[in-house]
Amino acid sequence: MRIESSKRWLSGGLVLLALSAAYLYGFPSATVTYAVADLLHVAIGILVFLLLLVFLVSLLWTGTTVARMGWMLLAAGTLLGMALIKIGTPHHLWNWLYAHIVLCVAGTLLLLADWLRSKGWLGQTFASQALRFAGLALVVFTISAGLWRTREIGWRDARANRIINPFLPPDSMDREGDGSGGKFFPSSAQTKHDVNIPSQYFMKSDACQRCHADICAQWNSSMHHFSSFNNQWYRKSIEYMQDVAGVRSSKWCAGCHDPALLYSGLFDTPIKQIVNRPEARAGLGCLMCHSIVEVKSTMGQGDFFLEYPKLHELAASENPIVRKLHDFVVRLNPEPHRRTFLKPFMRTETAEFCSSCHKVHLDVPVNRYRWIRGFNEYDNWQASGISGQGARAFYYPKSPMNCADCHMPMTPSKDDGNINGLVHSHRFPGANTAVPTANRDEAQYEFAKSFLQDKQLSVDIFAVSPAGKESAAPVRNELGKQELSTAFAVGEESEASLPKGPAGELRAITAPIDRTDAAVRRGDDVRVDVVVRTRKVGHFFPGGTVDAFDVWLELQATDEKGQTIFWSGRVEDNGKGPVEPGAHFYRSLQIDGHGNVINKRNAWATRSVVYVHLIPPGAADTVHYRLHVPENCGYKITLHAKLNYRKFSWYNTQFSFAGVPEDVTKLVSGDAKETTPDYDDRKFAFNGDTSIVSGNIKAIPNLPITVLAEDTKSLRVLPRNALPPQPKTVSLKEEWARWNDYGIGLFLQGDLKGAAAAFEKITEADPQNPDGWTNIGRVLVQEGDTAGARRVLEKSLAIDPKLGRTNFFYAKVLREDGDYDGAMAHLKTVLEQFPRDRVVHNELGRVLFLGKRYADAVAEFEKTLAIDPEDLQAHYNLMLCYNGLGNDKKAEEHKARYLRFKADESAQAITGPYRQAHPDDNNERQAIHEHYSVALNAASPRKSAAPKIAAKISRAENAKPGGGN
Repeated sequence: MRIESSKRWLSGGLVLLALSAAYLYGFPSATVTYAVADLLHVAIGILVFLLLLVFLVSLLWTGTTVARMGWMLLAAGTLLGMALIKIGTPHHLWNWLYAHIVLCVAGTLLLLADWLRSKGWLGQTFASQALRFAGLALVVFTISAGLWRTREIGWRDARANRIINPFLPPDSMDREGDGSGGKFFPSSAQTKHDVNIPSQYFMKSDACQRCHADICAQWNSSMHHFSSFNNQWYRKSIEYMQDVAGVRSSKWCAGCHDPALLYSGLFDTPIKQIVNRPEARAGLGCLMCHSIVEVKSTMGQGDFFLEYPKLHELAASENPIVRKLHDFVVRLNPEPHRRTFLKPFMRTETAEFCSSCHKVHLDVPVNRYRWIRGFNEYDNWQASGISGQGARAFYYPKSPMNCADCHMPMTPSKDDGNINGLVHSHRFPGANTAVPTANRDEAQYEFAKSFLQDKQLSVDIFAVSPAGKESAAPVRNELGKQELSTAFAVGEESEASLPKGPAGELRAITAPIDRTDAAVRRGDDVRVDVVVRTRKVGHFFPGGTVDAFDVWLELQATDEKGQTIFWSGRVEDNGKGPVEPGAHFYRSLQIDGHGNVINKRNAWATRSVVYVHLIPPGAADTVHYRLHVPENCGYKITLHAKLNYRKFSWYNTQFSFAGVPEDVTKLVSGDAKETTPDYDDRKFAFNGDTSIVSGNIKAIPNLPITVLAEDTKSLRVLPRNALPPQPKTVSLKEEWARWNDYGIGLFLQGDLKGAAAAFEKITEADPQNPDGWTNIGRVLVQEGDTAGARRVLEKSLAIDPKLGRTNFFYAKVLREDGDYDGAMAHLKTVLEQFPRDRVVHNELGRVLFLGKRYADAVAEFEKTLAIDPEDLQAHYNLMLCYNGLGNDKKAEEHKARYLRFKADESAQAITGPYRQAHPDDNNERQAIHEHYSVALNAASPRKSAAPKIAAKISRAENAKPGGGN
């Protein structure tokens, strides 16, 4: 009797367990209903376990063979379930969780089969019983598979969990996010249900610490933590912006920097009034990034939805009982918690997720001017070889990499949620050495320094040649090309025209210096070429806010007597002051409407760009120095080149910590103001009160200069009356990449003859290396020599017929020759390997357009917009295609976007007076230019001619139509 009663109780319990298990497994959600079902499943499981503890022996004694197997499997499953109640089911214990599920399902299946057999429902013969049992097992398997599909595939493919670009971007910033009337505008960020989120929600990272102690400790020193007004550089930039341009426009920054203030409504108050509140110093806590429930596009600007999960109040409760109950439920079944705070796109579309804040644009509501691209880490990564999506890259990596591979590397941890003992580092290694310095956080500083010096770039003092005539001819872009309006750089995400200039003559170089026993002669001027190559950088170098950094290449030459005979890139005040202005910088030099440098993180005042020097990922820059060998030089010159990095420029740091206007009452002329959102003509002194600055150093910090890469080479020095050293080159098969890098640097600055000669060295060293031929083909395509390009590209294709970059350039040649079918065939070969290369889609669309296949061309250009809705070339060509199709409405839609994103050519006129007044910057603006030494006390070289030459060029550019680049 007791056995039958226990069977009934066990059978009822198993039914409830099966139903609750199906619900818990297939439909996880962070709701009270789900939590109650979780606790009910545990309670019933404990009851079943106790019943089995008492009656298992009897059940085994009286049951059939099938029933005994079922009870034993069920007992093992419930025993494992009891253990999981104690230890929880974090990710690294999922094998045990699935073992529990499999044992219980198998045991229940056998018991169900035994019960059906006892009722005669499985048939009388063994064959019928086996067949019907198989059918029963198939039903159980189908239900299980359906629940798995709902749990995994349905969740992964839900629309909100995928990042899908809109077909058309807005034609105005007023239609981004919640629109011009939105509470967070001009940030594109939105909240679900259009509600404010309590500021305390973003300040409860300590609640996460109970399960994720390692991650919270890493985050505590990270730049995400110091994204807000606990960062003096950011604080000063917003205080300045609000003083000059108002509070509302600064919400553009707050969407990604100040969640506790913006989403609670506090940001409507000027920051100076609330800067000491805890909300202003919360930074980006755990619950900012992890509360993003939808990313609307890859257009950046905070283009996401945030959602406030009400059940978080349990986690952050001050009641210890409530907290313990919450933590128990989460440890018991972390899946609802994971789904709330770790959306699929955070893992499967990591770069697209990061783009929501690491890509920005400015427009009228922010800058009172027009659309301009700000910094943009996503597009140049996406289109590069590093991502595995760019066909035209100079180098393809062994395996593609995304943001997290570099900036969230796996690190050992025992935190809940670890995978094989590893978690993604939430220190977010990057390039910020300034904030740790101001915070006196030595560990974070060393972490950032180690990251920067981890062979991210290389420097190679590569070639020497006679200096020749002093000139720096201006190089302008190809006329007729549509250029994006940007203060950043445009790389392989757009087929922006490369500089074109005089073909010139081939230089008689000696290279590599270390392979040729290079020599120079006293009294001569020589040109030294230094190659800087990006190696592990997945975006432009430098990245981020490139108007605010000091990044430069330094070259120093000394002889064995200890004399310094050349020095470019010296830092004033014994390494504590500004960098000498004639150095080779990597930055974006922007100016406001009156020609004042954008040096206060006031990108919203940018009206024109003097120059942008950034190195694309997997590419190189070749820097030229004019070295005078003095008569009193020794017999050996040692060249030492260093790529230096200071997180913020000297001026920006001085301004951020102690900058105050020298005279706030002064007017420039008549009633004109000295400062407006368009310009700031004021002069600033650096003697403000530093006792109230953010950070642990209550003074202007001396920021460290980090050497990212360096190289040393030596030159023999010959007497003045010796014969001139003869040029010599050595090309080794194993060092082909050095010649390739040298050529890439020359090619990107428009020195096409020099680039072609460098690439030819690769073909001499290794004729079976297709890249040498391909890159010569690039040069010839740029020169317009399609016949020559065709010959060398066919040599490359004979070696590797599928090489994506070769097929692309060969298709361009065929298109120029009018062979549209051949061009399309080769472009399709590229797209088979690189289906997300937008330039290839644009090229194919252009070929279709030329063939008057307008509808097919539209489909191709729309594929580009699916990758980047702001692609200028796609909108321009869609405008033409719809004109061809007679669809005026569609043509006007794309015309509006084209005009929105297109560069304002007239803005270059602003740079004229600035360049005349700043010859070093004008020299740097030229695509091909040389750098001279600063004045030295001993063994000084002759006075630099660069300022005179640069000034002449500046005047010449201004005099010519379309002058400037």
